[in-house]
Amino acid sequence: MVAYHFSPPGLLLGSVLFALSLTPSLLPRTELVQGILSGCSFAVGYGIGNLAHWSWGFLGLRVPPGRITRLLGFLIALVCLTVVGIALGNANLWQNSVRSVMGMAPVATSQPLLIAATALPVALLLMLTGKLLVMLVRFIWGKLPAAMPPRAAMLLSALLVGAVLALLVNGVVLRGALRAADRFYERLDAVVSDEGGAPARPRQTGSSASLILWNTIGRDARIYVQSGPAASAISAMTGKPAIEPLRTYVGLRSAESVGARAELALAELQRIGAFDRSVLVLVMPVGTGWVDRAAIDTLEYLHGGDVATVAVQYSYLTSWLSLLVEPGYGSDTAQALFQAVYEYWTALPKDHRPRLYLYGLSLGALASQASTQLYDVLGDPFQGALWAGPPFSSSIWSWATANRQPDTPAWLPRFGNDTAIRFLNQSGTAHWPAVPWGPMRTVFLQYASDPIVFFDPSADWRRPAWLDEPRGPDVSPALNWYPVVTFLQLALDMALAQTSPIGYGHVYAPRDYIDAWVEVTQPPGWTKAELEALKRKIPADEYLP
Repeated sequence: MVAYHFSPPGLLLGSVLFALSLTPSLLPRTELVQGILSGCSFAVGYGIGNLAHWSWGFLGLRVPPGRITRLLGFLIALVCLTVVGIALGNANLWQNSVRSVMGMAPVATSQPLLIAATALPVALLLMLTGKLLVMLVRFIWGKLPAAMPPRAAMLLSALLVGAVLALLVNGVVLRGALRAADRFYERLDAVVSDEGGAPARPRQTGSSASLILWNTIGRDARIYVQSGPAASAISAMTGKPAIEPLRTYVGLRSAESVGARAELALAELQRIGAFDRSVLVLVMPVGTGWVDRAAIDTLEYLHGGDVATVAVQYSYLTSWLSLLVEPGYGSDTAQALFQAVYEYWTALPKDHRPRLYLYGLSLGALASQASTQLYDVLGDPFQGALWAGPPFSSSIWSWATANRQPDTPAWLPRFGNDTAIRFLNQSGTAHWPAVPWGPMRTVFLQYASDPIVFFDPSADWRRPAWLDEPRGPDVSPALNWYPVVTFLQLALDMALAQTSPIGYGHVYAPRDYIDAWVEVTQPPGWTKAELEALKRKIPADEYLP
């Protein structure tokens, strides 16, 4: 019977967290994903409630007589079933509130049943894991000296198990496993790199004339190098004259060290004539080495191909994993690339060198922000930066957001006097003040529904500022903050950040990149009507990840 085999406080708190997990978060969720989240939430709630229940008895506090305790247990079980039933009945309504702001079709009516069917085994598995940990604590307790006071022995056993568990989950073992995964994907990338022929055009990375061997860059790098629009395609898209854009990519296997890869990138840029172009952009890829084509294609359209971009790989891990475990990934590479290029760039005559910019998406934006310190470039500043989907741990983004102008929302702040840093989303630049830019232009492109940007490690116990009114245009009005649950929701949203439609979540649309690049790089010869026509002409769905 429920009263005898389960902790009533655990069941009650588990049911409450299960119900709250069905409420909206930043991104829509499938039945399978929601079931996993709800099962985890129930197990976490059960564990907390069960610990409170055990602590009550451990401290020797009084409990009601047996008959009353059993009656309370049955009443709690009934309340739990009611809470779970009501929550499942509202699950479709809550999910559709997220989908509607993203222009998605409603969920199927059978979704609640599928959620429950998925959540049950997940919750039972986690509860069984918790039971095994309790058995381990009791086993260690039994091995401690008999002279030790029982309660002190119990606490010591729990602390020992907790310390070992923390080490396994958040310490050497997990980091070692991720580094092993990084090495595995490196070997996989090397296998993929044996497929396909090298480019024929001499100025392409990996060609017979290139300093970078074709078999040292992986699949994502090859897409970046070969998928860009040719001069004819740019002219067809824009109706303006164009030249062939230049793209350079240095893989992790292209040179032995960070410094060697940066020097190789500079040498390749010199070989292909990149410093003769009007615009040069230093690109930091995402954790896997992928570069967002929507960002680079739109830049090349706007400048008629008179652009050179260079990317240097620093990892094989997906960005959200690196963010949680190794957020410093990429900083050394960004600094080495910037230092190598900037040193050469500053030695060129100012009227015979390209305008220099930085770009990064996701973990690439985090790494790119570490490229240099402002005081190191004040004497000869580069022209600006576009950082899309900057992760929550980004230093410059965090500082600017925390010090935003009063009465501006955290999801679209205004900073300082608006001359150096501005924030942009799918609403465009109409809300920007009529204030001229300073010598360096920095734009953060971010959607309010992007969990990579707005994940908050303190969401366990504190309501995030971006939930204050007014809400972002792509955030469900039914989204609320709940301790523990909101943290779990946002953590899962991070892993699914690129599953949203384009223009929402962590999937940035070409039209918004156009607005950002226009502000950062000031492409000549474009009217507002022409820019709007370009936005309509670019097939956005072709840029889905």
